[in-house]
Amino acid sequence: MKNMLNFKNFSAEELTEILELAQDMKKNPEKYSETLKGKKLYTLFEKTSTRTFLSFTTGITELGGTYYNQLWKDSNFVLGEPISEIKYVCRNVDIIMARLVKNETVELFGRNVTVPFINGCDNSYHPCQILADALTIIEHFGSLDVKFLYIGAKNNVFNSLVEFFAKMKKGTLYGLTPLVNDTVCDDAFYEEAKKTGYYVELDPTMSIEEAKKYVKEMDILYTDTWVDMEFFNNPDYAEQKEETMKKMMPYQINDEFLEGSKAVVMHDMPMHQGYEISQSVIDKNLDLILDQAENRRHAEKAVMVTLLTK
Repeated sequence: MKNMLNFKNFSAEELTEILELAQDMKKNPEKYSETLKGKKLYTLFEKTSTRTFLSFTTGITELGGTYYNQLWKDSNFVLGEPISEIKYVCRNVDIIMARLVKNETVELFGRNVTVPFINGCDNSYHPCQILADALTIIEHFGSLDVKFLYIGAKNNVFNSLVEFFAKMKKGTLYGLTPLVNDTVCDDAFYEEAKKTGYYVELDPTMSIEEAKKYVKEMDILYTDTWVDMEFFNNPDYAEQKEETMKKMMPYQINDEFLEGSKAVVMHDMPMHQGYEISQSVIDKNLDLILDQAENRRHAEKAVMVTLLTK
């Protein structure tokens, strides 16, 4: 049995097979309409969600299965001994997807489940998002051989991008990350990725003018929210949010920043227009960003089928 907590226990060949399966599922959905007939998916949410909930639940339904959704706050995971709760859930379903706050909770699930488990996002990794991103890149450019610049926080999405590019050994990921979030990925994680030559860490103190020189050479610019969605409208987080915005506003993806660049812009949503990205750039790239969001469903369907049938 295999889980997907991140990409550590997946080879480049296995990830390629998942992406190829996702492509075929998207083109020929009827071919897979009963692939997971009778299979039951349990989804558990400690974090807020739109795309993760909708993509997994519609995805399992399109494959002939059913789903059972629960919020963390309504479950006995907040009250009981967690390992017995995990094993109980496994007695009732065939596969589990959980969107959790901390990576340590994801690892706890990974060690104790008796059915396949998928990390739907934690504070350190977001593997299904990056598979959707990869599917979108392949659709748009024909391959993963692209120059890809991520600008924003060194967070869960960025960590999974680093892991993916280093694993696949195709294209080049450039990271400009003036903001560093709290994750389990230490300096050694990034150093190992840099050794592959497929991840280039840019100086986070470089001038905006220097950053613009890199922008002009890229095929793709990618940004993510600077403030975790759970805290964006939280008044208790207002002071830290203000400090973050002051630091990061020079790096906003806007028309001036993109001047002279042929790059398309990707964003994993939800977007905060006027913060990490301008409304004008959203408008120009919205179809691609929505392709990226839709591809969550197709990528996740391929992950579920792979974990349950391979």
